[in-house]
Amino acid sequence: MALLDGIMRLIGRSSALPQTIYFGEPLSVRVANMDVAELYRTQPHLRTVVGFLARNVSQLSLQQFERKGDNDRERVRGDRLSNLLAMPNPGMTGVDLIYRLVSDMKLYDYALWWITPDLDRIIPIPPTWVAAFRGGTPWWPDVVEVHFPNSNRRMLLGDRKVADSLIEPHGPTEWGGHFLHFPGYDPEDPARGISPVQALKDILAEQIDAWTYRRQLWQRGGRLNAYLTRPATAPAWSPEARAKFARSWKDKWTGNDGTDSGGTPLLEDGMELKRIGFSAREEEWAAVSTLSMATVASVYHVSPTMVGILDNANYSNVREFKKMLYTDTLGPDLAAIEARVNAFLVPLFGKPNRYLEFNINEKLQGSFEEQAAVMSTAVGRPWMTADEARGRFNMPAIGGDAEQLVTPLNVLVGGQASPRDSGSQNRAGGPRRAQKAPQLIRASADEPLQVKSGEGREEDVRLIETQLRKFFERQKASVLSRLGAKAPNWWDEDRWNEELADTLYQLAMEVSTQIGMATAEELGFSGDVYSPEQTEDFLRAVAKSRAGAINSTTLSQIQAALDGDLEEDAEGSTPAGVFDLAAESRSHAGAVTLATTLAGFAVMEAAKQIARPNTTKTWNVQSSNPRASHAMMDGETVPVDETFSNGAMWPGDAVLGAEGVAGCMCGVTVTIP
Repeated sequence: MALLDGIMRLIGRSSALPQTIYFGEPLSVRVANMDVAELYRTQPHLRTVVGFLARNVSQLSLQQFERKGDNDRERVRGDRLSNLLAMPNPGMTGVDLIYRLVSDMKLYDYALWWITPDLDRIIPIPPTWVAAFRGGTPWWPDVVEVHFPNSNRRMLLGDRKVADSLIEPHGPTEWGGHFLHFPGYDPEDPARGISPVQALKDILAEQIDAWTYRRQLWQRGGRLNAYLTRPATAPAWSPEARAKFARSWKDKWTGNDGTDSGGTPLLEDGMELKRIGFSAREEEWAAVSTLSMATVASVYHVSPTMVGILDNANYSNVREFKKMLYTDTLGPDLAAIEARVNAFLVPLFGKPNRYLEFNINEKLQGSFEEQAAVMSTAVGRPWMTADEARGRFNMPAIGGDAEQLVTPLNVLVGGQASPRDSGSQNRAGGPRRAQKAPQLIRASADEPLQVKSGEGREEDVRLIETQLRKFFERQKASVLSRLGAKAPNWWDEDRWNEELADTLYQLAMEVSTQIGMATAEELGFSGDVYSPEQTEDFLRAVAKSRAGAINSTTLSQIQAALDGDLEEDAEGSTPAGVFDLAAESRSHAGAVTLATTLAGFAVMEAAKQIARPNTTKTWNVQSSNPRASHAMMDGETVPVDETFSNGAMWPGDAVLGAEGVAGCMCGVTVTIP
C-alpha cells in the first residue's frame, strides 16, 4: 500500500514539521494565535502534565478476555486482536499506540485510529489531519475524511458504500478502511471535542510573559551589586588620581585574585560603599511558576503533588495519591477507552464474548512485603517454593525439596489462619489453640502435675496495648472535637464504657481461651476439655468493671486539666495531653495488668473445669519489689476452689481493687496430685 507507506513515513518525520517563528507582537498576544502543537512544543508545564497522563496509561497492558460464564473469565493470548494491539503497525508498539491515543485526547479532546481493511494494522491519525465528517449522524458519522499535510491526497475511512459515493473518479482520493474515533465533549459538535488547551491559554500567556521578563532582567539588567560614593566636600580628584584609585581597588578587592579579597577596605575622604539589588515584585517567579503548574494540573484533574508540587506532600498522602492515580485520576479515561474499543473495535474481529481491559491491578499492588503478607494469610500457608524465591534473586534452582511448598507444623486445616498469625485473629470461627503456652513447670512422672501462670505473655500485652491505644485515639478525636465546639455534653459516659467494655471482653475471651486450652493440655488433658462458654459472664463483668475504671480515670484527668489544677508545663496538663499520656503509658500499664490477670484466671479456670480431687493453688511472688501484703503471701497454698488469705481467688482478682491489682506481677501455680 503505497499510500500507507507514505503516511507511515510522514508520521515518522516529526522533525520535518514546519516551525512557526513570530516577530513583532507581544508573546502573550502570540499565544492566542498558537495552535495546540506549538504550545505543547514550547510550554513545559503543559507537556509535563500531558506526558504524565500518557506515560501512566500507556504502561498498562490492554489485555483480552473471553467470558465463559457469569463468574468465569479466561485470558486470551496469541489471537489476531491480541497480536495487533501488541504490534499495531510496523513502526509502533502497543505502548506507543496508547501513549499517542492519550496524548491526542488530552491535547485535542479527540483521537482517531485508522484500521486497515484487512484488520492487520492500526495507525493513529493526528486530529489536525481530520478534515470533515460525512454521512450518518452528528454523533456517529459514516465516513471520516482525512487530509494529509504537504499533499493533495485525501482518504475516506468508514462505511465503504458511503465512501465509494464520495470518491471522485479521477481525484486523489481512496478508501482506506475502518476508523475508530474517540470524541470528547463540544457543546456544539457531538463528533469532536474542545481542546483543554484553549482554557489554559491565559495562564500560559502569563507564564510566557513572566519568563520573558526574567530573561530580559538577566540579559539587560546591571551586574553591579555595590558602588562607592565620595562626598561633594571631598578634595577634587585629578584624572590620574581617579585612575590610580580604580586600578588599586580592582587589584586589591575584586575577584578571587585580589590581594585583599574577602577583607575589609579602609575608605578615604568620607567615601561610602553601598549595596544595590533588584527588588521588583515580578522577580518572585517561583510562586508564578507553581501557580501555572497547578492550574494546568487542575484542568486535567491531576493532583499537583503527582507532577512535582510538593508543598504539602508527605509520605502518607503521597502513598494515597499513588492509589488515587489509577482510580480517581486515570479511572475515567481508562473506562472511556475500554468502552470505545469494546463497542467498536472488538466486534470487527467477530468475537462477541470477548472484551479488552486495562490491567490496573499490577499498579495497585503493594510492595512485595505487603503482597507476601496478604497472600500468606489468604492461602493459609507459604505460597512460594524455595526455588521460586531463588528465582526472584536470579539464583539457580537447586531442585529436590526446594521445589515443594513447605507447610509449618503449626499450620493445620482448621488451625491458625496462616503461619504469620498470632493473637486475636486466631479466634475467627471459634477458639484457637495458643501458639505459645504460658510458662509451664512439669514435674517428673512420679510427681504431681503442675502448671504455673506468671506475668502476661508478651503477645497478649502487645495485643491489648494496641487496642487500648486505638480506643484512646477514637476517644480523643471525639472529645476534643466536642470541647472545641463548647458542647455541654462533651463526655458520653455510657458510650465510652460500653465501647471499651466490648473491646476488653473480646480480648479477655481470646487470651483466656488460648491459655486455658494450653493449660489443660499441659495438665495431661485434651485442650477441648476447656469450655470458654463457662467464662463468658464472669469475663464480661470484668471487662465492664475495667472499662469503667479506665474511663473514670480519663474523665478525672481531663476535668483537672480544664480546671487548671495542674502546672502549665506538666505532662497531661491539657485535654490533648491527657490522651497523649494515656496512649503512651497508661495503655501499656493497663495491658500488663489485664494480661497478668487473665493469665492467672485462665490457669485457675482450667484447673477448676478439670475438677481433679485435692487440686491446690500456690501464690507466687515474681517481682523484685512486690507489695508488702503480697510478699507475705509468697508460697501460700490453698485448695483450688478456695480464696487466698487476702480474699482473692488468684493474683489480679478484681476483689483486690484497683490498688491491689495495678502493676501486680504475681502468679499462681496449680498442682494436681
